[in-house]
Order: sequence, then structure tokens, then C-alpha cells
Amino acid sequence: MADLNQRLSQISPTKLALLAQEIRAKAKLVAMEPIAVIGLGCRFPGNCDTPAAFWSLLKQGQDAITEIPADRWDVDAYYHADPKAPGKIITRYGGFVQHPADFDAHFFNIPPKEAISLDPQQRLLLEVSWEALENAGHVPAELMGSQTGVFVGISTNDYFQRLVARNPADIDGYLGTGYAHSAAAGRLSYLLGLHGPSMAVDTSCSSSLVAVHLACQSLRNNESDLALAGGVNIILTPENNIALSKAQMLAPDGRCKTFDAAANGYVRAEGCGMVVLKRLSDAVVDGDTILALIRGTAVNQDGQSSGLTAPNGQAQQAVIRQALARGGSAPKQISYVEAHGTGTLLGDPIELGALGAVLTQDRPRAEPLFVGSVKTNIGHLEAAAGIAGLIKVILALQHQQIPPHLHLKQPNPHIAWDDYAIKIPAELTPWPAKASRRMAGVSSFGFSGTNAHIIVEETPQDLQPIPSPTKREDETKEQDTTWQLLTLSAKTKEALLALAQRYRQHLTDHPNVNLSDMCYTTQIGRSHFEYRLGLVVESIQDIQDKLTAYIAGEEIKGVVKGYAPEYQQQRVGFVYAGQASPDRHMSRRLYHTQPAFRSAFDQCVEVLSTAEQTSLLVHLFRDDQSVSPPVNHPLARFALEYALSQLWQSWGIEPALVIGYDVGEYVAACVAGIFPLEDGLRLVSKRSRLNQPQSTSDDVSPRWAGLTSVDFAQVVQEVTYTTPTIPFISTVSGQIISSKEIAGPTYWLSPRLREQPQLLQGVATAVEQGVATFLEIGPGPILSSLELHYLQTKKLTSSGTDDQPLPQSPPKVSWLSGLDYEQNEDQQLMQTLATLHVLGAKIDWIKVTQSNDRAYRKVSLPTYPFQRQRYWIETNHEPKSIQPDCQMNTEKNSSGATNSEVLRRFNKTPISARYTFLETYLQTLINDLLGVDITPQTPFDSLRVDSLMLVEVTTHIAADLDIDVSAKIIIESGSVAALTNRLTKLL
Repeated sequence: MADLNQRLSQISPTKLALLAQEIRAKAKLVAMEPIAVIGLGCRFPGNCDTPAAFWSLLKQGQDAITEIPADRWDVDAYYHADPKAPGKIITRYGGFVQHPADFDAHFFNIPPKEAISLDPQQRLLLEVSWEALENAGHVPAELMGSQTGVFVGISTNDYFQRLVARNPADIDGYLGTGYAHSAAAGRLSYLLGLHGPSMAVDTSCSSSLVAVHLACQSLRNNESDLALAGGVNIILTPENNIALSKAQMLAPDGRCKTFDAAANGYVRAEGCGMVVLKRLSDAVVDGDTILALIRGTAVNQDGQSSGLTAPNGQAQQAVIRQALARGGSAPKQISYVEAHGTGTLLGDPIELGALGAVLTQDRPRAEPLFVGSVKTNIGHLEAAAGIAGLIKVILALQHQQIPPHLHLKQPNPHIAWDDYAIKIPAELTPWPAKASRRMAGVSSFGFSGTNAHIIVEETPQDLQPIPSPTKREDETKEQDTTWQLLTLSAKTKEALLALAQRYRQHLTDHPNVNLSDMCYTTQIGRSHFEYRLGLVVESIQDIQDKLTAYIAGEEIKGVVKGYAPEYQQQRVGFVYAGQASPDRHMSRRLYHTQPAFRSAFDQCVEVLSTAEQTSLLVHLFRDDQSVSPPVNHPLARFALEYALSQLWQSWGIEPALVIGYDVGEYVAACVAGIFPLEDGLRLVSKRSRLNQPQSTSDDVSPRWAGLTSVDFAQVVQEVTYTTPTIPFISTVSGQIISSKEIAGPTYWLSPRLREQPQLLQGVATAVEQGVATFLEIGPGPILSSLELHYLQTKKLTSSGTDDQPLPQSPPKVSWLSGLDYEQNEDQQLMQTLATLHVLGAKIDWIKVTQSNDRAYRKVSLPTYPFQRQRYWIETNHEPKSIQPDCQMNTEKNSSGATNSEVLRRFNKTPISARYTFLETYLQTLINDLLGVDITPQTPFDSLRVDSLMLVEVTTHIAADLDIDVSAKIIIESGSVAALTNRLTKLL
């Protein structure tokens, strides 16, 4: 610091001033960087469960207000037209979402006992945030540990009031986090593993827009790299309605008549909206679809106005000016404002006056400022009101239309309409583009005085995604990869079926979606859950047909399904055949369409002699074979199999072990790292020349006699050997060979290499090592006959269903062929990739999508179909039991001793069957208590079990089995299987 001060002291005052000016300018640019909106999620009145449904309601000018549902309170018992009537409500109406009691607790790994104490606002927030991330094409699991911020506007706690006031006996240890506003944001950060700022915001009606403002600040200050922002509001009890009725803030007819002479209050409404935000520079680099830009935001307070809840026109003007300044925007650039617009005789004139004073000065009457309010459609969502207005504006910018403003029959006479160039759109109106881009303002004012305003701009033309044509004009026939892989997944079979139905309907509604972009989005923009479906398709109609078949339960080619629990990592063995020459058309197409294949193939060619290069390349890539020179088929096989290995490995499919025979054994050795590619090719070249110097036949002997050649032995001695990095199964013994034995010339000169290869024994060894999936590398299928032979010999089961394996069931063995002579190469590759995926192999989808040099973009697709169940505290004083229906109950006698039916049955079970009995008991108990569906091998740490859950589990086990068991034992065991082993010893 002293050195810095000394250096600064040597700079002239003029230069210091210029330096300070430059620093301030750069800081200002950073502070003014636009924030990109890259994802939306919503749940609004009128069955607006998606942004598309919300836009449909808006553009059609629909009114979503209904009578208060019976599941909230008895509207007849509370309604009274006289606002002075004690304990009564002056309106029968509101804006409501469907089934607030229902929630997919299983999806979020929340036990039923915790879910029932969870405020429906938190439940809704979890679901809508997940949908917003999916809408953005972001995989939530990939945000684990990231600087992602969460900013949630939330004000009410009706569920807590309902529970405490109606039946205090229902209070349990989960209630504290279940209703706390801080937990609404904190739970989302916890479940997704987010490390950015996480906070609940309560400024009453402006909460959600203030949350967006804070999120933008966090992004610009580099506290967050991504942000989730929005708000939520659920109406469950009548008390707030009673209070607002006494204050005469509610419209008796249940309509926000904003800017109308009949304006007499607002109608309460509920819902949730979330946006996904990112700095524009990052969004561009990351290839995100940018829905709109937030240019500037501002927040202020009314201060000491005419009353705590009275609006302050001067403060509203100030906050709009601040937002414009921070966004570097001029008033004349704003062509639409989404007003707060509650529909009161006092508030409406003040708000419109503020807008007119700031935004319509010197504005031509022919280019009026359009002003509207979403509250006329769906009511006042209070803490979520601002986010509803923001999402409306984003959708309007995307569609370049301004939705109609409802319930305006006679303009409010207290508004100086003639003084301002303002127009209220009574019908769906084209949004004209000016010299600059379309720009709008969004206002939200809290009744406690906190005001917020946001400037929103349409996505610049150069940042808008270029629509992907069905076929790119710059692609040659060789490069036109027609077969694609569509991946769908869910946490349950039922959800997967529902997701398939959603996709089929989506394609009916959007038949022109680009096939490649759609498949790309499902691969890299969605989570890959346990229950998986892979569709190998060549057109949108093909997807429709195969989805229809899957939904109907039909088994057809190109539809692959499977169950792949996260804790079971699929181990794949690479098997290299040694016979059959590669099909030249097959190799040529792969060479042109797959860069990883091409690069590896070129490596092989560079190692060969000039004559061998000519022979190989002409054979594979020349149509006229009548003038082709003789070809060394072993070298061709080697090059193809090696290039295919590199292709699969580039896609993330790493072999757990390798096995091969004939030429394939040399490829396997190269892949395992036993000797380099150059030496492998030299060995194959020398052996093939010694064996068949003149032959061009495809009928190559499986075990070459050239092993005995002195010339060959010399080449073997010159090879550079290293310790294998991948286990190598020898076809001489059928066992994994030691590094010492394989990494030297002795093995490769052994006469036993000429014997019948022990492939079947090698496969058995691989299965013993936990490998149940075998991928044949090379043209084929050649080795598929091993499947039937192996199954008959070992009595193992072949894969092909998506059922979970039963405990101690025999392993499922899958036999996959990378290429098939009788099938298109792209189709076979995608079929094999689909099978690997549904079996649980870890695939690098980014590399898969990059492999054919295409430019993809994320497109809007259906979001996850949550499978909801009812979790609700009943309103009567005899609450419905929420205890899990455990089949094995424990009874206590009057002395307090435990008469456990479980222990009695355990003691009567034969000793040989006690392990299975105990394992089944523990699995059932944990599934019932925690509301999960685990197998004996499921890791406990994947369940996110907290201390309350552990106490409950240990209490049941101790009582049922009459043993001392602690939470520590359960944690250390790690799974039902391990816990069974431990408890068996105690019993």
C-alpha cells in the first residue's frame, strides 16, 4: 500500500483526475451491464401453469377471477355486503391456483411428515423454480456448489395460522422451517446446493420486484453468477380478507377496475412466478436463449407521506427516473408500462400522474405510452404481483403484442387524461418498434411504502437465436446425420409416462420444432433421472409415432427404456472382434460425420507406409472398387475398431475393462495403454504380411501362424510396453492378466495365442468384476452369439425391462453392438447410445452434441410432470392421521414392555432366511417413514436424512427389535444391506 501511495504521489493532478475518471467510467459500465432473463416459470390463476398458458390468457383478454374455492373457507359463512359487519368479508371472489394441498414430496426427497408441515408457498416455490430452470435449459444438479443466488418475495403465512389456530396438536419439529420465510429461499438453495446469496424479501406488494432488483445487483456485484428471483403468495385463511374488508381495500365485485371510474379496490389473488437471470456477457458466452434484458432497476421509499399506506406520487416519479438512469435509457424509449394498477380511486390517478410526468413529456400524441395492468386479468398477487407483471411484459416483448387491459368502461375522471400522451389498450395491440428496440417499464408499489421499478428491453436482434432449419443448406449428403436420440426421464414410471404424453401433445401443438434442437435440449438441458426413455428417431412424426407406441405399452424398434438408479454406476466392457472386414460405406460415413472417429482414423493412417495408406484409403473411400489395389483387411479392421473406441470414449463411455481376440486383442491392448498406437499397427501389419502376403480375402484366419516368424519376434521385442491403465482380459486364459505378464514380449509371442480364444470365460470374468454391459467395438454384430451361449451356460438374465432388480437377483447382462451391417450407422450408434443411457452409463452429452460439427440451440420443451399427493392439515379438531401405514406395528403393554410382532416373527424365521426377513423389514420401515422408494443398496446419504428422521427410524427399530440402536450406527452403515449385516450380528 505504501508503494502504491508513493507511485500515486508522483502522478500529476491532471493525470490523477483522468485516471479517476477512467476508473469511474469502467465501474459505471459494469454497474450498467444488462441482465439477461433466460428462463421463466409460473403458476397463476386461470390454470396458467406455464408461460405459454399465461400468454394465451393474456392475449385473449380472459378474466381468471372466480368465487373463493370451498377448500379455502366457507364463503357463505364469511360473506357479508356490509363492511362494518364484524368478522365478515365484503367479497366472494379471488384469483386462485389449483390444489394448493398437493405436492410431489418424493421428487424433492422430502419425507411425508415434513411435507405436511411445509407451507404450500414453499412447495409452490420449489416446483416453479425447477420449471424455470428447465425453461432456461439448465440442469439443476449442475448448479451444485455454484454461486447461484435465490431472492424470493413472500409476505403471508396463512398455513401456519391455519395449523396453530385450528389444532396446536399438529405442531411438530418440522413446523419451524415449514413456515419460516427465510426457509422459503433457504430450502431452495439447500435442495439444489446453491452457494450464492439466499434471502426472503417482504415489502408487501412490491416484494417480488424488489427481489428481482436485489438479484440484479447481486449479479452486477459478482456475488452471484446466476440468480433465481420472484415471489409467491397463497391464500388459505379468511383473516386477511376480513382486515382488508374493514379497511375497504377490496372490490366487492372481485375485479380490479384499474383506471376506471368505478374503481373501488382490488381483488386478492395467489400464485408464484420465478425468473432465471444471468449477466448478459455470460449468457452470450454460455449460449443461453435470452428472453429479454433488464436494463435498469431501482427501489425507494415513500417516507413520511400522507399516510403509511397512501401512495406518494413524487416517490414514484423518483424511482422511475432512477431506473431509467441506471439503465442508460431515455423516457422516450419506453413505449409500454406495466402499472402497479390496483384499481383504487386514489391510487390510480397518482400512479398515472407519475408516469405522465416522467415518461410523456414531449411525447407525440401519435406515439402514446401504452399502460396496462395484469391485475385486471388475474387479480392482485400481493407479494408475487410484481413478478406477474414482469413475466407479462417479457412475454409481450417476445410476441411483439400488448395484451388488452380489462374492465375499463369509463375512464377515471380524476385522471388528467388530456395532459398525457397515454393510451390504455382495450384490445390485443401490435407493439410497434421504434428506431430503438422495444422497451417497457414495470412498477410495483408496496402498501408500506417501498416502491420498485424495472426497465425491460427486448432481446437485440443479433442476440436472438437463429431458427434452426430442418436441414442446413451447408451440409453435404455425407454430413446430413438424420438419426437423432431423444432422451426423457423421470423419478417414477408414472411421471415418465406423463412426460411422454406431454411431449406428444407439445409436438401436436408445435409440429415445426427442429428435430436436432429438440433432441439437443433433452440431452443437455434436462436432468437424467432413474426411469429413462430413449427414442431413436429421424423426424418429428417419428417421435410422435414412437411416443404413441410407448404410451400404449407397445414394444417397437427405436424405443428403449430402463431403470438406472444414481447409486449404481454402469460398468461397460469393450469387446473387440477379430474377424470380418469393415464396410467401406460405413467407415466413410463415420469419417465424414464424426470428428473424433476421423481424428483417430487419421492417426492410424499417418503411421502406415505409403503403400498401406493408399490401399486402406482407396478401399474405404472409393466407390469404384474394380480398380482398387489389394487391401490389408487386418489393418482396416484395426483402424476402424481403434477409431470407434476413440469415438465412444469421447462421448464419455470409458471401458471398465477390455477384451479382444485376433486383431481385436491388439486394439484392446492399445486402448488399455499396454503399447502405443504406432506399435500396435506395426505388429498387425507385420503379422498380416507374414500370414497372408497376397490375400485380399475377407476370410482371415482367427489365429495367425505368423507368431513363429523370426521377423515378427523382432518387431515384438522392439515394442515399447507399459503398465495397462485399464484392466485387460486375456483370451488365452479368460482371466484378467497381470501387468507383469502382459507388458512384455513373452505374452505376445506365446504359442497359446494360436489356440481357441476363451471369450466365454473372459465374459464370465468380466461379470464377476461387476461388468454387466458389453459393447462390441467394430463392424458386426459378430459376437452376439455369445449372448445366448452365455445365458444358457450361466443362467443370467438379459436386460430389456425397466423394473428394479430384486434383492439378490442374478445380474442383467446387456450385449450391445456399436455397428451393424444391416442398419444405418447413425441409427445403430444412436440405438446403442440410447441403450447405454437407459442402463445408467455416464455420457458426456456436450461431447455427443459437438461430435458432428453442428450448431444447436436450446428450445422450449415441456417441463417435469410432478406427481402430486395431498399433504394437508385438516381444518377440524380431529386431524386426519398422517402416520405412515407401516405393516409391522409395535404394541406396548401396560407395564411399558414391548411385545414386538416383528421380533417374534424374526425369531420364528429359519436362521437361513433371517437376513432376508430383516432386510425386507428395514427397507419397508424406511420407505414408509421417509416416504421414499429405496432398494437395499441405495446409499442413505442420497436421501438427505435429517436428525428428526433419524430419531424416528431408530426409535422404531429399537422398539420393534428390542435392541439398542443409535443414529450413528445407521449413518455408518450407509445402506439397508449394510445395516442388515450389522443388526444381524446384534440379534
